[in-house]
Amino acid sequence: MNEQAVIVHFEYAADGVEDLFEIEERLEDAIEAAGVGEFDGNEIALDLSDGSLYMYGPDAEALFAVARPILEGAACFGEMRVVLQFGPPETDTPERVETLRGRGEAPSIRG
Repeated sequence: MNEQAVIVHFEYAADGVEDLFEIEERLEDAIEAAGVGEFDGNEIALDLSDGSLYMYGPDAEALFAVARPILEGAACFGEMRVVLQFGPPETDTPERVETLRGRGEAPSIRG
């Protein structure tokens, strides 16, 4: 059952969506190969300034372990706020927040 999640909020540091689609494909392939869940998609601002990625599976830690090196190696991401949710999306669901840095030159996330 896919009740846990890894949600990545990122600053985007590219002029088009091609780099984002490449990262998504790498995440999807790695998550599938590791058998830890599924990559569910993205949201990105119309001005390409920031966005989010969504991954779900039975173990948020395992998902994050697979996704982390891909995220940190991404030239199209600046700072990222990664939320690991350890259960279904409810108000009392335990979660942990990590801050990562991609290789992009986008400004830092504030707040």
